[in-house]
Amino acid sequence: MSEPVVQLDDVVRSFTEGGRRTCALDHLTAAIEGGRITGLVGPDGAGKTTLMRLITGLLPPDSGSVTVLGLDSVRDAQAIQSKIAYMPQRFGLYEDLSVIENLDLYADLQGLAGAGRKARFERLLTFAGLTPFTRRLAGRLSGGMKQKLGLVCTLVRPPPLLLLDEPSVGVDPVSRRELWQMVADLVTKEGISVLWSTAYLDEAARCEHVLLLSGGRLLAADTPAALTGPLAGRVFALALAGADKRAAAALVRAVPGVLDAVIKGRAVHVLLEAPEGAEALTRVAAEHADSLAPPKAIEPGFEDAFIALLRADRPAAPSAPAAVSEPPVVTGKTDGPVIRVAGLRRRFGTFEAVAGIDFTVSAGEIFGLLGPNGAGKSTTFRMLCGLLPPSDGTALVMGIDLRRAAAVARGRVGYMAQKFSLYGNMSVAQNLDFFARVYGLAAAERRRAIAAAIDDFALAEHVDLAAETLPLGFKQRLALACAIMHRPGVLFLDEPTSGVDPLVRREFWSRINAMATAGVTVMVTTHFMEEAEYCDRIGIIYRGRLAASGTPDKIRLTYGGSEDATLDDAFVTLIEQIERKAAA
Repeated sequence: MSEPVVQLDDVVRSFTEGGRRTCALDHLTAAIEGGRITGLVGPDGAGKTTLMRLITGLLPPDSGSVTVLGLDSVRDAQAIQSKIAYMPQRFGLYEDLSVIENLDLYADLQGLAGAGRKARFERLLTFAGLTPFTRRLAGRLSGGMKQKLGLVCTLVRPPPLLLLDEPSVGVDPVSRRELWQMVADLVTKEGISVLWSTAYLDEAARCEHVLLLSGGRLLAADTPAALTGPLAGRVFALALAGADKRAAAALVRAVPGVLDAVIKGRAVHVLLEAPEGAEALTRVAAEHADSLAPPKAIEPGFEDAFIALLRADRPAAPSAPAAVSEPPVVTGKTDGPVIRVAGLRRRFGTFEAVAGIDFTVSAGEIFGLLGPNGAGKSTTFRMLCGLLPPSDGTALVMGIDLRRAAAVARGRVGYMAQKFSLYGNMSVAQNLDFFARVYGLAAAERRRAIAAAIDDFALAEHVDLAAETLPLGFKQRLALACAIMHRPGVLFLDEPTSGVDPLVRREFWSRINAMATAGVTVMVTTHFMEEAEYCDRIGIIYRGRLAASGTPDKIRLTYGGSEDATLDDAFVTLIEQIERKAAA
């Protein structure tokens, strides 16, 4: 075997901020072989970006060594940077320059000149499908096209090693697949070695080798097949026989020996601690034959392997309550839909971001709003939260017209932002107290609400800690607790699980399911198509319009061809149909 393109030996890297030391990489030893795509997998805060910056020579390790292409990352940092290519999470496109002007700029910076320059541009633009858009401003490109342009700018001079830091975050499944194919072709046709950091486990499963990080530590380094192999006989699917899929999943989750149970299509996907647990699973299915079919053994997936490793690493990981301690206060409740949208539009100058959307959401329903960046999803969401006035159309929340009384509506709904609207320098208790006051709770009610939040969300050990020092999962708990201090009847969640690991994501959704069961109406945006399975209905927004809506089963059947199809496949088919009609 040839020498690894990257060798990491006992690497430690920490950061100190505000007197607090955080270990981003904890004695990490690993090798990245050449000529293939290596996946770097882990939640936000796992150390992925720090590791990439060490490999580029932008950061030195506290101890240990990093060798890249045979060069020392500290002593030979400049030489490494001249050889490799690095595309960070927020790639620096110049949005007021055209596609070709961005390419020219990056070629100038990398010293690419002469006859080879034009040929390289033509090859890259054809490769990325951007040839028809060379004169379009980068700021006018879709999210997926921007990612492709960022990639080709990185590749104006072919590198032996390409580092990609979550390149597909925020783009639709079609663009994600195209981006993956582009990179796979680079490996095959140009011999480039790739380190691909990703939050999407389906992408990680396609890599030839993966490094799994958690809390700065290396949990595993192997092929996806080697990681899933030991789980044979421990993964089952129980087809759903009844309509209440959340209740059925909760039944399975409570079976002794079950490590994980999530809804996937028309079945509950189960990971057991050991194969012997199948007996108890079969018994529960027989006792609830009206809801569950008998368990069927299936091939383990990469997500199962990740969950098993995380459970082993964190055996005391908490689970969420199956029910909320107090019912919601459904102030302003009206007969019929709790959320009603008709002909909703939003214009920014001459650009129409939302172009006439219609849908309703009923009490106690979880409604998912899906779509890529730039599709109009976030704009629609902000209008319904009362944060952005509609240009036209009807938007009613609990009977309140958002065009006339947005401030009233904001006081009656809960809102959890993607980046968690917490005050980092305030303690957990201070954040809870602040939001309780913002929502107008009187002194006695405020004390009761704070005590209930600390108890329900297991925050007792953290009440005096600054919010910014909390692990990501606890930040998420605190953000949700703050959003529901006033027990709202409607809860808006804007990409609430972005960046968290699968265990934290499952705990969060258990809480949301419990709230929906108690009567809370939930509207959620997400980039993770598998999370749409937790929703009662979903709406897919594309190019400012509602492209499709219905139950996950209906979307899969209509666009995926069967109820067994993935929502990812259904989404891709839907977008391809839209694009074909637009081109006709």
